[in-house]
Amino acid sequence: MADFPLIKNYASGAVFAYREGRPIRVEEFLGEAEQLARALPDRPHVVNLCSDRYRFTVGLAAALLRGQVSLFPPNSTPDLLGRLGEVYSGVYCLSDGSVDSSQLETFPYPSLQGSAATESTPRIPEAQAAAVLFTSGSTGQPVPHAKSWGSLVRTGSAEVERLGLDSSMALVSTVPQQHMYGFESTVLMVMQGGMAMHAGKPFFPADVCAELEALPRPRGLVTTPVHLRILLAEASSLPPVDFLLCATAPLSPQLATEAEARFAAPLFEIYGCTEAGQVASRRPTRSQEWHLFPGLKLHADGNRARVNGGHVESEVLLGDVIEVCSDDTFLLHGRTADLVNIAGKRTSLTHLNFHLNSIAGVKDGTFVMPEEDDGTVTRLMALVVAPGISSDAVMSALRQRIDAAFLPRPLCFVDSLPRNDTGKLPRMALDRLVSQLAKAG
Repeated sequence: MADFPLIKNYASGAVFAYREGRPIRVEEFLGEAEQLARALPDRPHVVNLCSDRYRFTVGLAAALLRGQVSLFPPNSTPDLLGRLGEVYSGVYCLSDGSVDSSQLETFPYPSLQGSAATESTPRIPEAQAAAVLFTSGSTGQPVPHAKSWGSLVRTGSAEVERLGLDSSMALVSTVPQQHMYGFESTVLMVMQGGMAMHAGKPFFPADVCAELEALPRPRGLVTTPVHLRILLAEASSLPPVDFLLCATAPLSPQLATEAEARFAAPLFEIYGCTEAGQVASRRPTRSQEWHLFPGLKLHADGNRARVNGGHVESEVLLGDVIEVCSDDTFLLHGRTADLVNIAGKRTSLTHLNFHLNSIAGVKDGTFVMPEEDDGTVTRLMALVVAPGISSDAVMSALRQRIDAAFLPRPLCFVDSLPRNDTGKLPRMALDRLVSQLAKAG
């Protein structure tokens, strides 16, 4: 049976992570992973809720060494943790105390300081069950998808190859490592690319800038369009970086252009899904075409496409409207679930959201597609965060951008949208907000 090293592309003494201002060498990481593996309970499944990215990665490595499968739910609500306990036998939680994990038996992350350095890098069987990742719930209930160690290694390696990153790159991220994008781009890519992770997850613009400034170059930022928009709007000056990565929602060309200019760095986008993992990347200031990751193959299926090969262990039907351009490029036209047909005219929520969020003064916004009892859509509504702007001003701007058939009725102003840590809008949370607005109105 083939196996793969736990980490690769690190020289002796290389920095694996920066935590609280201190560099952690790769030997220390391996030693702590082995020490934690010996201490973990003897169980088949573990929910890794460590918010510290370094401790999360030590926990992932320790679970792999013990043959335990790591579960990464899209959130840590008591309800969801309780349901995991019912579905997965012998599950426990590894926690650094940052969230409430009382619904599950909890193993507190122990003090591992002074751990002896290991002499060699452990190897893990390729076929070993490694993780179960869950969809975000943006279109319904979260759905689990199992990943082998071989699949995780290949996706991390493919991202390094596609983006051509320097093995000495240090990465700061605003996204959580428990979700697919953050897991792949801030944990797996680091482990397979010889890079250095930043252990924290800064949110406020001043904190993001300070953490970037504290790292040596080359350095990069892994973020989302929502976080990037806030950062550009509120930070008066930005530290130069060497790499920007964005995902989880469509990125407007204006935002991408401004980000590249102010950070003095190229910005890349990732396209993917939990089922398949990362599928493609692009640099939106250069081209709207997406380029497949190494080893992947795309097959047209009506207005959708199937992907297989490389790190995708079984063929996956992608949930978006895709136009295949060549063997390794395609255009993305929005999710199939987002398609809207009103009065014989068709568009997508992705298209409408793009124009809504392009209006000057709109901080955040989304169109919502309520269904009638017979399943048809007769009108759209929109929720918008836009303090200081009138409803008439927003509607006037939309009339200049979209067909009148798709104008929102009603347009509702809210203080914030119920986005999760990756900037997505879980369908259930959005439905609750719409229901509250309907009762209040």
